[in-house]
Amino acid sequence: MALVLPVKGISPVWGSNCFIAQNSTIVGNVRIGDNCSVWFNSVIRGDVNYIEIGNNVNIQDGVVIHCTYQRSGTTIHDNVSIGHNALVHGCTLKNNTLIGMGAIVMDNAVVEEFTIIAAGAIVLENTICETGHIYAGAPAKKIKPINEQQRSLLQQLPKNYIMYASCFTGEEAEL
Repeated sequence: MALVLPVKGISPVWGSNCFIAQNSTIVGNVRIGDNCSVWFNSVIRGDVNYIEIGNNVNIQDGVVIHCTYQRSGTTIHDNVSIGHNALVHGCTLKNNTLIGMGAIVMDNAVVEEFTIIAAGAIVLENTICETGHIYAGAPAKKIKPINEQQRSLLQQLPKNYIMYASCFTGEEAEL
């Protein structure tokens, strides 16, 4: 069973058809939508502010999602993929985005729709990552627009993770 704890009387909640790995940790003011997956060794810590997660979001192995006390909650919209060992902190991730493995997205940054943050990139505080682009580097810079194949990938990845999670939930998932 995952470690799920209330903080100041507020307990995490999640929607239907979610996979929560046994060794993940979810605490405090966390709301997770439907068809989401929280993979092994992930931590979602809504202890000092809120964390809102939409539908069809996959939070891959080792991801840390946190927020900043009295300053920055974390909002993750629908159809978002967060790669292994990424850190998402007090920011906003809009629909159909991909945060690459080991990337860091800091307080008050906004990753707009159909945007890819490359593996290992560091998105600094208050950065706006524009719709339809790839950002890479430390600090992350706009590299180039996404192409149609990448746009399709952003739409397909969340569906893939719903299917992967169905191996654990026993629910049949169709792509």
